[in-house]
Amino acid sequence: MPWNGSYHLATMDYQLTTLPNGLRVITENMPTLRSVAIGCWVDTGSRDETEIESGASHFLEHLLFKGSDAWSARRISETFDAIGARHNAFTSKEYTCFWTRMRDEDVPVGVEILAEMLQRPAFRQDEIDSERHVVLEEINMNDDDPTDVAHEEFIAAAWAGYPLAPPILGSRESITTMSRDTVSGYWAKRYSPRSTVVSIAGNLPDNIMDLVVEHFGEWEGAPTSRTSVTPSVSKNARVHTKDTEQAHIMFGSPSIVRDDDRRFALALADHVLGGGMSSRLFREIRETRGLAYAVHSFQMSFLDAGVSAVYVGTTPSQVGEVLSIVHDELDRIMADGITEGELERAQGHVKGALAIGLEDASSRMMRLGRTEIVGMEHLSVDETVERISAVTNEDIMDVAKVAYDGPYIIGAVAPFGQDELKEYVE
Repeated sequence: MPWNGSYHLATMDYQLTTLPNGLRVITENMPTLRSVAIGCWVDTGSRDETEIESGASHFLEHLLFKGSDAWSARRISETFDAIGARHNAFTSKEYTCFWTRMRDEDVPVGVEILAEMLQRPAFRQDEIDSERHVVLEEINMNDDDPTDVAHEEFIAAAWAGYPLAPPILGSRESITTMSRDTVSGYWAKRYSPRSTVVSIAGNLPDNIMDLVVEHFGEWEGAPTSRTSVTPSVSKNARVHTKDTEQAHIMFGSPSIVRDDDRRFALALADHVLGGGMSSRLFREIRETRGLAYAVHSFQMSFLDAGVSAVYVGTTPSQVGEVLSIVHDELDRIMADGITEGELERAQGHVKGALAIGLEDASSRMMRLGRTEIVGMEHLSVDETVERISAVTNEDIMDVAKVAYDGPYIIGAVAPFGQDELKEYVE
């Protein structure tokens, strides 16, 4: 079936087309490469699950690689292996992505396999049962990592009772009891062409749209929906008490949502606070006082909520000193912003990291697909650099007062209880 539609050329060097069935296809041609990256982005994640479906989005990420009646799991893996392709998937709280990267001449195979996986999963009971054990082992692995556990405690402290709180992997109970009907029903409800974006970047064949239409054009399904609920956050400290050598602490507060125009200023503030080896927290906590090996700050932003946070791993007896330093640095940025030198270095870092991070087909595909599936504005590198360059110290202080001013929340793994941390969320 040849493609007879038209492309829409946007401000970036990409082409965005919506097929009659609602599937969005976004492509970027990079003719100097010999590879192509393809990603299928589905607008579903852990926040879309009911209690009985907890972990279903991630479970599906595994099960779809088990293939269809025509493409078994073994055939999929052997075919990808035979052409030297890389393939994998990942699940977040708001979307799931299945991707592959291969030589340009092997693109027809990649499109066919991904289309088959998404549209016609077999859901064989024996494969569901075997993969159930794999997911349980993944949960066990995460539970053995104190950083992961502290992260989950932090999320629960911030958003308990809201859709963003449950872990992406689900729980042992939910995965153990999840039936074939539950997981296949979730797929039928959430996977459709109207909830999916196919992003493709690299040395594209001339017939790329014909290939997509051939394998995805007959897919049918209704659009999905998502309820936006802004969480009400209160000061809170949650501790997973465990006999550990270090206390693993996540400290932070509610922040801005994903599409907030102040995100560029916050990215710069975050870099100055704890984004690298020249950051304030790294210098003061690690280099000057030797209180930690690992310390960094980070942001998480979603449709209707966000958090700004700091992670540090330190000897339990030093937790109070470390958290006092964090408080002091947050107060300094809110009161005075950052220096001109810090602003220039942060702007240079973000610009450089942006450019370096978009030099291969996979990173371009990821940027296009993620931006499109969450409904954000597509900005070129030059447009993004312009936004970053326009940030002033006043912008930094304004967003810091939103992102760093509490109510404070803590998630931790430590050899003590939550009472020892309550004073630091006041």
